[in-house]
Amino acid sequence: MSTVVIIPARYASTRLPGKPLLARTGKTLIQHVYEAVRPAKKADRVVVATDDRRIFDAVQSFGGEAVMTSADCRTGTDRLAEAAEKLKLAGGDIVINVQGDEPNMSPEHVDKLIGLLEDSGAPMATLAAPLSAEYAADPAKVKVVADLSGRAMYFSRAAIPFDRDGRGGVGWLLHIGVYGYRVEFLRQYAKLPSTPAEQAEKLEQLRALEHGYAIRLAVVDYSGCGIDTPEDYERFVASCRGK
Repeated sequence: MSTVVIIPARYASTRLPGKPLLARTGKTLIQHVYEAVRPAKKADRVVVATDDRRIFDAVQSFGGEAVMTSADCRTGTDRLAEAAEKLKLAGGDIVINVQGDEPNMSPEHVDKLIGLLEDSGAPMATLAAPLSAEYAADPAKVKVVADLSGRAMYFSRAAIPFDRDGRGGVGWLLHIGVYGYRVEFLRQYAKLPSTPAEQAEKLEQLRALEHGYAIRLAVVDYSGCGIDTPEDYERFVASCRGK
């Protein structure tokens, strides 16, 4: 069995165009992400999947591995599935999807996700972290509720579970946008039709739940965040200066 971390990276971004190639730290953002996850002990390879030659060339320039995918991919999952085909991965192999704007993702979290898939036999897995009450209502922070056996019940931009009596102590969980798939499921998942909750929340992972597939969930410590806006990138640059 092979385990591959695939990092989808597009040049186009509504809020931060050219995001993967921002380099005010002396390294491109995509290099930061690549180097953050490369030490994962359970990962055999790390590959960037992109539809932009500039990103492809940038990855090769720092010695990373990249694969070109179609510009017509509807979603990140489609890009992931196409990359898996181009890499000739077998159905039982594992793919870990780390977003190209997550420079604080740790190799330990990647290993945790791989282990979760190996131990549970689930077709899909993801991670979450404790979220403070002050951010529970922020729609940019995706929340997840898990059942008692460690499977995701629902993901939402709303504050779930809802604290009806206002007593606190709910224990909200922030969904971390890193996923693990078995390749045979990834191929199937990319072909599933979009679903009502997915369209309403604009959360692609809901498609799997609405079609009846289980998503295993592990709770980890995580203080990082994705780079979505110029302000996010400014904070990341400042954090790098402090190191």
